[in-house]
Amino acid sequence: MGKISEIREQVDVCVVGAGHAGCEAALSCARLGLDTVIFTVSVDSIALMPCNPNIGGSSKGHLVREIDALGGEMGKNIDRTFIQSKMLNVSKGPAVHSLRAQADKADYTREMRRVLEGQEHLTIKQAEVCRLLWKQQDRYKSVVGVMTFTGAVYECKAVILCTGTYLKARCLCGESITYTGPNGLQAATYLSDSLREMGIELRRFKTGTPARMDGRSIDYTKMEEQFGDERIVPFSFSTDPASIQKEQVSCWLTYTNEKTHEIIRDNLDRSPIYAGIIEGTGPRYCPSIEDKVVKFADKDRHQVFIEPEGLHTNEMYVGGMSSSLPEDVQLAMYRTVPGLENCRIVRNAYAIEYDCINAKQLYPTLEFKEVKGLFSGGQFNGSSGYEEAAAQGLIAGINAAMSILGREPLILDRSESYIGVLIDDLVTKDNREPYRMMTSRAEYRLLLRQDNADLRLRKKGYDVGLISQEDYDKLLVKEELIRGEIRRLKSHVVGAGQETQDFLRSHGSSSLKTGSTLAELICRPELDYEILAPMDQSRPSLPRDVVEQVEIEIKYEGYIQRQLKQVEQYKKMEKKKIPQDIDYDDVLSLRLEARQKLKEYRPLSLGQASRISGVSPADISVLMIYLERKSYSAGGK
Repeated sequence: MGKISEIREQVDVCVVGAGHAGCEAALSCARLGLDTVIFTVSVDSIALMPCNPNIGGSSKGHLVREIDALGGEMGKNIDRTFIQSKMLNVSKGPAVHSLRAQADKADYTREMRRVLEGQEHLTIKQAEVCRLLWKQQDRYKSVVGVMTFTGAVYECKAVILCTGTYLKARCLCGESITYTGPNGLQAATYLSDSLREMGIELRRFKTGTPARMDGRSIDYTKMEEQFGDERIVPFSFSTDPASIQKEQVSCWLTYTNEKTHEIIRDNLDRSPIYAGIIEGTGPRYCPSIEDKVVKFADKDRHQVFIEPEGLHTNEMYVGGMSSSLPEDVQLAMYRTVPGLENCRIVRNAYAIEYDCINAKQLYPTLEFKEVKGLFSGGQFNGSSGYEEAAAQGLIAGINAAMSILGREPLILDRSESYIGVLIDDLVTKDNREPYRMMTSRAEYRLLLRQDNADLRLRKKGYDVGLISQEDYDKLLVKEELIRGEIRRLKSHVVGAGQETQDFLRSHGSSSLKTGSTLAELICRPELDYEILAPMDQSRPSLPRDVVEQVEIEIKYEGYIQRQLKQVEQYKKMEKKKIPQDIDYDDVLSLRLEARQKLKEYRPLSLGQASRISGVSPADISVLMIYLERKSYSAGGK
């Protein structure tokens, strides 16, 4: 047999990186029937949680629910591996209720790896991708494959970059710098140079993580115990709630104090952040403890959450105290916190710098504007967080598959999902720090609740091909049950007899002068669907999630209708498409800054153009008139 000169394989899709974005991207492509290979520097790091060991949280819980509604895996995986679950913000309105679950970190990784290994059409490959292979087509580049560090070539029709925090990564702990990825894993050293050769603009961002403590060295009696919910709500709409009701572990709350802050201030000159060693920009909404002390000098304490990393380890995560201070300062600082006086550090806190992109180079499909077949998702796009990463990975995977299969892309807009808000913000704004999802970013958050993600997005997942017929049929039944019960409650009249008046007074509600429908009574703040059960003899037996939707739709009907009208106006702007071959220099009345920004971002619609920083309402009016004239001129020829 002659010598083999090289390894060359042909697949449909190459996914670079097996973090939360990469897993969703690879699974979506493989589940749509495309031969997919997912590359990782370590098979043991699939779906790794190098920072906080939890999924969900404020606004992030919405993303996980939406990922699940579209056919993603994150919600199902955390339902299998959580050790504590809690619905946040329950004292506020339903728009901001967000589910958060503490994960068993090792189990989460193990379970996701099991899913990937069992997925048809999907191959896991431990290798570092060092080059993208491409060819020039007219004015566009087109990706044709990847090359690994060992020289193996994988020819493909699409590449999805989900490199997380690994590109040219370096970790900093005081004066100590190690050129590794998170958790001491191998960094990806070579791909950045290949991307620059292709003309892709890279930037440097930073994130960080707190120390992990030996749980046996912590005095929990000095802390406030934090329990999970009595009734556990699953993330996945496919998970039977009864199957996940189990005993949960506790988390703990403590606080920093003035002594903590004094140690930090006295050692700021040894912090890489303040010594100028760190080049990258860190996340504003997840600052290090030294940033908190400097920027919020008026606060005499900050929250510290002590959270277990899993059921089979003593390691405890010290949430709220990420740092890049030297090890000796870390130990002194942590030991000032009540309950941590005798703590032993298992893993030091550190900051990590890495290469990522300015996402203005992407279409809302998450495909690069200048490179056909090249998609990206996750922290490589300038975002932060596992949930934001998974959401982008899913959309990038779906759209890579749609492109290969010759089908229409899936673009979610701001009025229909938090994922739409996330991606729109990334591709229309010049985000100069890692982007974090927040409920305040969603203009239509009363419509985009975490509880109705399936009603909003399940059909889209079904149309794409990631939701089964069985699950879609269940959705149709649920929709009909909701509509039917709302109709019944609006038509069921309760008389103003003495029995009714006594019942209402017993619940602190005013009496009736005339008959009232059950729907009208549910609208009263002190009453709800369950409280009114004794007055409703014809009430059907309905699933809890149906009852939840019925009550929200009735109680907030006026507010919901108002937001729906706002969405109608928004949609009008989104429907006014901008041709991608438009010459903005031909739009004579545009301001110079607006012309430059529009050339740079090349928005797909007037709505998207209106959200670009530097493009004013007057510029949008000018552009709208220009497009209408062009349309009229074209129609008249």
